[in-house]
Amino acid sequence: MEGLSLFLTVFLALVIPIVMARLRVTTVPTAVAEIIVGILMGKSCLNLITQTSQLTFLSNLGVIVLMFLSGMEIDFDLLSPKKHTRARKSESGKQVKPMVVAAFAFGGVAVASVLLALGMKALGLFNDVALASIIFMTVALGVVIATLKEKEILGRPIGQTILLTAVMGEVIPLLLLTIYSTVNGGDARKLWLIILLFVAAIILLRRFKRPYLWFAKVTKATTQLDVRLAFFLIFALVTVAEQVGAENILGAFLAGVVMKLLEPTQATKDKLTSIGYGFFIPIFFIRTGVNLKLKLLFANPQALMLLPVLVICFFLAKLPVTLTYMRAFNKRNAFAGGFLTATTITIVLPTLQVARKLNAITATQSSAFILAAVIVCIACPIVFNSTFALTPEDKIKEKVVIFGLNAVTMTVYQDLHDSWYSVQVLTCRKEKYDTYKSKVKNLKLFPDRKLDTLEAAGAFDTDIFVATFTDDQANLEVGRAAKQAGVKRVIVSQGKVVADTVDQLREEGIELFAFNNLHGAMLRALIESPAVYRIITDTNNALYDVVVRNSAYTGRQLMDWDFVDQITVSRIRRGDKWISPHGSTVIEPGDELIYSGPWREADRIHQLLSRE
Repeated sequence: MEGLSLFLTVFLALVIPIVMARLRVTTVPTAVAEIIVGILMGKSCLNLITQTSQLTFLSNLGVIVLMFLSGMEIDFDLLSPKKHTRARKSESGKQVKPMVVAAFAFGGVAVASVLLALGMKALGLFNDVALASIIFMTVALGVVIATLKEKEILGRPIGQTILLTAVMGEVIPLLLLTIYSTVNGGDARKLWLIILLFVAAIILLRRFKRPYLWFAKVTKATTQLDVRLAFFLIFALVTVAEQVGAENILGAFLAGVVMKLLEPTQATKDKLTSIGYGFFIPIFFIRTGVNLKLKLLFANPQALMLLPVLVICFFLAKLPVTLTYMRAFNKRNAFAGGFLTATTITIVLPTLQVARKLNAITATQSSAFILAAVIVCIACPIVFNSTFALTPEDKIKEKVVIFGLNAVTMTVYQDLHDSWYSVQVLTCRKEKYDTYKSKVKNLKLFPDRKLDTLEAAGAFDTDIFVATFTDDQANLEVGRAAKQAGVKRVIVSQGKVVADTVDQLREEGIELFAFNNLHGAMLRALIESPAVYRIITDTNNALYDVVVRNSAYTGRQLMDWDFVDQITVSRIRRGDKWISPHGSTVIEPGDELIYSGPWREADRIHQLLSRE
């Protein structure tokens, strides 16, 4: 019977996503579908899958891998003060600091969770205030990230704010759970030993930071050192966690954080995600459904009454998120974002697992919490997808600020793709402003070009900053200030190019644009390579540069792309090397393609390949 239960579990893990794809079920997370199928196949219904030692072991490993991958989901760039101390404009035109908004939102969640837990105790529904508070605070980070990626708003202010709220809703409850389990496990005096777990994580990070670069170079198909390192980190920190009295899931989560800080390649991330979500994690979710005792739940009136109360509490706990978001974003999207943060499943399950081990909760109460979390997890993405409305600002991929108004920048402003860029033009010259203000919708007049003035006015709150004054020295000063302010790409124009300046700017990560050199290069191309000149200036065809991020087109040969006959791929940049493309060339995540083709098709393909 043990072999049959394992076979059915693995078979269902294969079939569930296939059936969902065939039926085009996109609003329900796969994890929720796996729990529901587990309910049907387990104790509550057909009882075809039973609890076995093999399934228990694989399921326990599944929750550890799940927490590891959750740690890897955290984007530390979003947590950097430099990125979030500056305000960014939301779709409603308001200045938004994502970190500040997210912190206020989650602070409200924490207060609401405690109040709801106290209310449940007063009503006699559930007496453990601390445990209920932790559960109500949780947010399913993985589900939130997947939903935001689908909407392509991770890089927008509202997307960043929702994501940061979800990060807090995963990290903080996990830390609180560790304290809860230590205190309730009778080891309160050992609580300080948890510090040793964080010390171990720091030591591992420092020990493998430099060797990891070497690992990436020598990794082969038969060694896979990057994957071996990941599992070493998992078991090392899980072992330390258990020795100091912390929960193993905290150790696994910290292992994921360490792995993230080692800056693994996209290929490594894909391999680890494939191992986790391809095998171990589905077993954990299916077994969770199998072990639910819904018959006992429905036979117990008091426990059954707990179910609708829990569903309502999950939503009410995240009401402060919606109210906070409404002060920064339009009301429709604020409501959708707040609703999405009510999604909770990934931390709830491990929390209940810990509570069961501590005998802090009955099996029936645990089933009620899980079923409530499943209901919420089904409802939230559906409501978000049906409510959230993409605004023009949400759809824009990058924001460009051009400081300096002239004939060239006017042409650039008009020609930049409005589906990919939000362009703002700045000028200090009143006569230029009066001349062009009717032609340039997003034109702003500055009293001067002092760095303090620019910083205070949010001129450096952009993805690409371009300085095009007639004064070369002013361009350098402003460009360097923009780079120091954290702007991703800085481009400065120079009338006179000096070799030493070029080398220095390259070291500083600043790109150089020289009008005279450009005109000379175009004339040379017309004389020496007229075909190249025609490609660049052709209005019917486009020459594009795209970084491939869409996993549907990576790991495949170029000849296998369904649209490869519509474009011509000229060159591929992989890391620091350029390679010549062939039909058999396997495209890897992060490859940069230079291609040309009819502009409508080339435009569509650019959006398709760059989509994460």
